[in-house]
Amino acid sequence: MNKKYEMDMTSGNLFLKMFQFSIPLILTGILQLLYNAADLLVVSNFSGDKDALGAVGSTGSLISLIVNLFMGLSVGTNVLVARMYALKDDDGMRRVVHTSVILAISMGTLVGIFGFFMAKPLLVLMSNPIELSVVYLKIYFIGLPFNLLYNYCAAILRGVGDTKRPLYFLSVAGITNFLLNLFFVVVLKLSVAGVAIATIISQLVSCILIIHCLIKTKENYHFSFKYLKFSKHELLETLRIGLPAGLQSSIFSISNVLIQSSVNAFGATAINGNSAAQSLEGFVYTSMNSVYHASLSFTSQNVAAKKIENFKKVLISALMIVTIIGVVMGGSFFIFGRTMLSIYTKIEQEIDVGYIRLHYLTLPYFLCGIMDVTCGVIRGLGYAILPMIVSLVGACGLRIIWIIFIFRPLTDFVNPVDLNYLYISYPISWIITFLAHLICYFICSNKVKKRIKLSYNIE
Repeated sequence: MNKKYEMDMTSGNLFLKMFQFSIPLILTGILQLLYNAADLLVVSNFSGDKDALGAVGSTGSLISLIVNLFMGLSVGTNVLVARMYALKDDDGMRRVVHTSVILAISMGTLVGIFGFFMAKPLLVLMSNPIELSVVYLKIYFIGLPFNLLYNYCAAILRGVGDTKRPLYFLSVAGITNFLLNLFFVVVLKLSVAGVAIATIISQLVSCILIIHCLIKTKENYHFSFKYLKFSKHELLETLRIGLPAGLQSSIFSISNVLIQSSVNAFGATAINGNSAAQSLEGFVYTSMNSVYHASLSFTSQNVAAKKIENFKKVLISALMIVTIIGVVMGGSFFIFGRTMLSIYTKIEQEIDVGYIRLHYLTLPYFLCGIMDVTCGVIRGLGYAILPMIVSLVGACGLRIIWIIFIFRPLTDFVNPVDLNYLYISYPISWIITFLAHLICYFICSNKVKKRIKLSYNIE
C-alpha cells in the first residue's frame, strides 16, 4: 500500500525525519498567519480608515483567549492518532477520527455563537476604543466552525506523519484569502468587514479540501459520514490529553490580553505599532510551534511503539531544530525589524513602538521555542496536567504578577512609563518555565521507561 504521505517516527534518522516533518508544518503555520497579515496589509494600505490596522490587529489576543481552549483539544486528537497509527489499531483510529470531527463541529458552533454575541462586551472589558474591532470580531466568529474543523483534521494528518497535504490545502486557501481581500476592500470598499469575510471564505475552502482528503483516503484514518458518532472512550481520552493543553493556551492568552489592555491604555499609536509587531513575531512563533507539534507526534508514536531509547533523541532533535529556527528567524526579524514594520505602517511613532516589542520578543524567541518543545515531549509521554501547571505558574502567572505588581505601579512613579518595562516579562518567564519543564521531563520519561520495561517482563 502506498504510504507516500505517512511517516514512521520510530526508526531511522529521527533528526532528519523531524526536520522533514517540521518544514511543511512551518510553511502551513506561516500561511495561516498570512490570513491575518494579509488582512492587516490590505486594510492599512487600501481601506482609507485610519483605525483599520488597530481594529484588526488588536483582536488577536482576544480571539486566542476564546479559541485556544477548543483548539487545544486537537492536541488530544494528535496524540491518539499517533498512538493508533503506531499500534496499527484500525478500529481505534476510526473512532478517534470521527469523534474528533464531531467535537470540532460542535465546539466550533458553540464558540462561534458565543463570540459573535459577546464581541462588543469583551472588547469593552479590554478597553479597546476602536469600533471597527467589533465588526471584525463578529464576522470572524461566524467562520469559527470551519477554522476548528480544519485544524482538527490537520491534527489527524499530523498524527500519521502527513504535514504536506495540509500545506497544499492552505496554499489554495491563502491565495483565495488574498484575492478576496483585494476584491472586498479595493473594489467593494468594505474595509474591515471585507477582510473578515475574505478570511472566513478562505477557511471554508481549506475545510472542504481537508475533509475531501479524509473521505478519499484508503488508509485507516479514512472519514465516512456513516461512522460519524461519538465514541465515549476516545472522547474522554481526547479531553484528558487535550483539555489541559487548551486550558493552558487560553489562560496563557489571559496574560496576553492583560498586556494588550496595558498597551491599549497608551492610545491608537501604541495599538497600531503593537499590532504590526505582533503580526511579524507571529511568523517566528508559529515556525517554532511547528516543532512543538513535531515533538508531540514523534514522542507519542515512540511511546506506543515502546521505543524508550528514542525518547531522549526526540527531545534533543527538537531542541536543536527549534533553537536554529528561533535564532535565525528571530535574529533576522530583530535586525530588519524597522523595515518590516514599515510594510504595515509608514508612521514613524508606530514603527518605534512596534520595534520595542520586537526587541524583547524576537531576539530571545528561541527560549520560548525550547520551552514549548519540552512541554510537547512531556505531553507526548502521556502527561497532560503537569506541563499545564508548570506553564501556567511559570509563564502565565509570572507575567500577570509582573503586570499587576511591577508594570502598573510603575505608571504611578515613572512618567511616561516605558513599554520596555512591559515586554521584558516575556523572556524572563520563558527561561524560568523551560528549566521547570526540563526537570519534569526527566522525572516523567523515567516513569514511562520503567512502566514499559515492566510490561515487557509481564509479557
